Amino acid sequence: MKKTYCTLSLIFSFFCMMGQNKIIKLYKDVVPNSKVATDYKESAETGTDGNIRIKNITDPEMLVFYPKKNKANGTAVLICPGGGYGIVSMTNEGYSIAEKLNENGITAFILKYRLPSDQIMIDKTIGPLQDAQQALKMIRENASEHHVDGTKVGIMGFSAGGHLASTAGTHFNQVVIDNPKNTSLRPDFMVLVYPVISFGEFQHKGTRTHLIGNSPSDDLVKLYSNELQVTNETPITFLAHAADDKAVPYQNSMLFYSKLIQEGVKGELHIYQAGGHGFGLNNKTTKASWFDSMITWLEGNKMIP
Repeated sequence: MKKTYCTLSLIFSFFCMMGQNKIIKLYKDVVPNSKVATDYKESAETGTDGNIRIKNITDPEMLVFYPKKNKANGTAVLICPGGGYGIVSMTNEGYSIAEKLNENGITAFILKYRLPSDQIMIDKTIGPLQDAQQALKMIRENASEHHVDGTKVGIMGFSAGGHLASTAGTHFNQVVIDNPKNTSLRPDFMVLVYPVISFGEFQHKGTRTHLIGNSPSDDLVKLYSNELQVTNETPITFLAHAADDKAVPYQNSMLFYSKLIQEGVKGELHIYQAGGHGFGLNNKTTKASWFDSMITWLEGNKMIP
């Protein structure tokens, strides 16, 4: 498959075309947990499917998309695109999602997070989580600037981005950033779409290997098998998956949902009979919309009017 490579300046132009309002760097000075690697350069490419994929990220950012003022409802969602912790899939699991959230009055923040790498990180296992926690902290601490309610800040993740989102939602007491104001790092809700959850029997090997290596300890496997980290403090969660997903088995969502119920946490699970992996906003095998179901679920849980 032929791929067309584009510069970052072209990508930023694309951001503007998509209605993106602001780019916010997560760290003003030194990026925590980082090592200098002169031959590690951020790059991006656009595939024949039109999807922009970014890799080798060293300076993480949030891309902010505001809804129209007459639609804004004060709810915010931090979006974690997928890519197996090897790339960040920006179009089908980023821009299109942000646009749809805006249509429903929700302020969207796409997280362009660092991908775990021994080349640029002292401890690669915490690198993506640091960026997710930093983003949540910044959204809450600047809630008035973004015209959002700091008690209605959710996180959404797709595939490996679902692993990152579920890690943020189950490891919020494991603080891996500077947080002098003790700002809450707990998302108020989670939306996980064909997420990588478990590093056990139903693992996605690439995601697991990128994050914790080829021969991780049993303790590390358990720590990042997020179904094992669910407690009664875990945020309410909406999950969607396809039963014929060959990349990330549907059992990832099933295991997480089962633990939510065991712990008395509200949740909703949609398993579609078909759809495969990576369908983004639209599962073309069905007229049912996980996004519309999610909006109804958010309304029922008073996260949006």
